[in-house]
Amino acid sequence: MQIAQLFDKKLLAKYNTSGPRYTSYPTALEFHDEFNDQAFTDAVAGSDTRDLSIYVHIPFCHSLCYYCGCNKIVTRHRDKADIYLDYLAKEIIQRAPLFNEYQVKQIHWGGGTPSFLTKTQITHLVNLLKQHFKFAEQLEMSIEVDPREIELDLADHLYELGFNRMSIGVQDIDEQVQKAINREQSTEFITDFTHHAKAVGFQSINIDLIYGLPHQTLDTFGRTLASVEEMAVDRISLFSYAHLPSRFAAQRKLKDEWLPNANEKLALMQLAIETLCQQGFDFIGMDHFAKPDDELAIAQRTGNLHRNFQGYTTQGDCDLLGLGVSSISAVGRCYSQNNKELKQYYQMIDEHSHAVEKGVTLNTDDVLRGKVIRSLMCNMSLDKRVIEQEFNIVFDDYFADELTSLETFIEDNLVTNREHEIVVHAKARLLIRNICMSFDAYMKQHINQQRFSRVI
Repeated sequence: MQIAQLFDKKLLAKYNTSGPRYTSYPTALEFHDEFNDQAFTDAVAGSDTRDLSIYVHIPFCHSLCYYCGCNKIVTRHRDKADIYLDYLAKEIIQRAPLFNEYQVKQIHWGGGTPSFLTKTQITHLVNLLKQHFKFAEQLEMSIEVDPREIELDLADHLYELGFNRMSIGVQDIDEQVQKAINREQSTEFITDFTHHAKAVGFQSINIDLIYGLPHQTLDTFGRTLASVEEMAVDRISLFSYAHLPSRFAAQRKLKDEWLPNANEKLALMQLAIETLCQQGFDFIGMDHFAKPDDELAIAQRTGNLHRNFQGYTTQGDCDLLGLGVSSISAVGRCYSQNNKELKQYYQMIDEHSHAVEKGVTLNTDDVLRGKVIRSLMCNMSLDKRVIEQEFNIVFDDYFADELTSLETFIEDNLVTNREHEIVVHAKARLLIRNICMSFDAYMKQHINQQRFSRVI
C-alpha cells in the first residue's frame, strides 16, 4: 500500500466529520435503562457460543493525565483497591455460575491503571478468576500498565501469574508535552521494561501513542516514533487526541493555543503512519499497527480480524463479560454496561449482586448491520453473499437506501460497489468510519450532535 495515497487533503477535509469508532453496533448511545439483568441472563442462555472473553476494569490511577477521557478515580490510597476487590469478588461470584458451561479464552485488565494494584492484590484477583471460571489451556491474558509507578520485576510477577501480553501507555516522550499533559515518565525505563518483559516471556507488547497533544511538532513526535524501534514492541495503538473540555474537566487545563491546528495534526498522523510502516509494522484497521508475525497482523491477512470494546482483536467468536465499575459486556444478542459511579456500583452490588445500569437487546436488523459494519471495519471489504445466506435477504434490496448514500464515496473513488461485494479502496482507510456510518440505522438521530470524536 502506498501510504501517500491516504493523505489527499481535499478528501480528508471533506469527510472529517464526527462519527463512532464502532467498537459496537449499536453504539453505546443506544443503551437504555429499561434493559435489566433478566435480559442479560436471557442473552447468556440464548448465546450460540461457549467461549468467553473477560474484561476487568480497575478504575484507579495514581495521578490525573489531563488528556484522558477514561472512567478513572485518582487516588494515592491503595487500600481503596482492597474495598474495590471485595466488591469485584461479589460480582464474580454472582456472574460466574451463568458461565459455567463456558471456557475462558481471553482476559484483559484495563482502566484506569491495573498496575495501580499491588502484587498481592493482583495475585488475589487472578486466583479469584481462576477459582470461578474455567480457563482454556491456550489463554490470552493481557494487562494495561502505567510505567511511572512500577519496577522491572512486575513483569516477572505478571508472567508467573499467566499474563502473556501487556499494553503500556507511552503517548509521547517529549518533556514539554509530558509536562503539559501531567504525565512525566522515563523513556529509558520504558525501554528497559519492554526488553525485560520480552526476556521474561511475554509474547506481545503494545504501546499507546497519541497525536494532537499540546506542543507536539513534527520534530518532537518524530523522536517519539524513533524511540519505538528501541522499545522493540509488537503492536502500537495510534490514537487521535479528542479535545472535548466540555465533557472532560481535566482537559480544560490544556489551552487551545497549545494544540496543533487541523493541518498540523494531520501532518503528525501522516508522519506516524509513514514512520511505523517504514519500521516494518503492518497497518491494522484504522489505528493499530502490528509486526507481520503478530496474531493481529495474521488475523487481518486471513480475514479473521474482529472489533469489540477493546478495539481490534483476534477473539471474534467469544462472548465478552465485563466486570467492575463502568465495564461493558457483549453477550449473545445484548450489550450491557455496569454503573459508571463507584459508590453506586458498590450500592448495586450490595443490593442486587450485579451492577448492570443499562444496555440494549439486539434485534435482527441490529445483528445484520453489525456484521456489515464489522466486516468493513476489519477487512475493508464485504461479501454480500455471506450476508444474504446468513440472513435470507437480497443485499441490494435490503440496503437500497444505504447503497445510494455510498454514491458520494464511489464518485470520489473511495469505494467500489460490485454485484457480490463492496470494496473499500486503500486510500479510504482513514475514512472507514464515514463509510460505515452509511449502514448505521441510528445515525440520523445523532447528526449535528457532538457525541463522537472527529474521524481524523
